[in-house]
Parts: sequence; structure tokens; C-alpha cells
Amino acid sequence: MKEIKFTVTDPLGIHARPAGILVKEAKRFNSKITVKKDDKSCDLRKLLALMGMAVKQNDEIIVQIEGDDEEACAETIEKFLKENF
Repeated sequence: MKEIKFTVTDPLGIHARPAGILVKEAKRFNSKITVKKDDKSCDLRKLLALMGMAVKQNDEIIVQIEGDDEEACAETIEKFLKENF
């Protein structure tokens, strides 16, 4: 299992347009991808669940990736987070 810890720097937090693109990126992989914030968690492939987590600027999220393509998936997701949030 791969784990990415990321602190959101975007003043808008995780918001609709880039979140939608992130979900599309996640759907390219077979691995199970879970986003955690505090005591909440959701499947990264579900946009409404991700938006429902209400991730704001300076919140830390943890992305857990488990599966046969977890290395490539982790690399892609981490790069996207750094460039967009």
C-alpha cells in the first residue's frame, strides 16, 4: 500500500473543476484509492463523496492506494495534487 500525505494550499480548497479532473485520473487505475481527512474517508472515484468531505485550505489529507498499479497511480495522484491544490 502507498500513502500520500498532502496539505491543501489552494485558497478554495478541493473545489469542483480540479476535483472532477482528479476523479477522472483516479478512474484510469485499477487500485483502490481512499482519501482520508480527520475521521472521514471516501473513494476518490466518487466526485460527490470527495466534495462532501469539504477539504479547505491548510487541511491535511491522506490518500491511500492499494492494488496492482499502485506505484504508477501514486505517482500520478501526487503530481496532480501538487500542481492543482
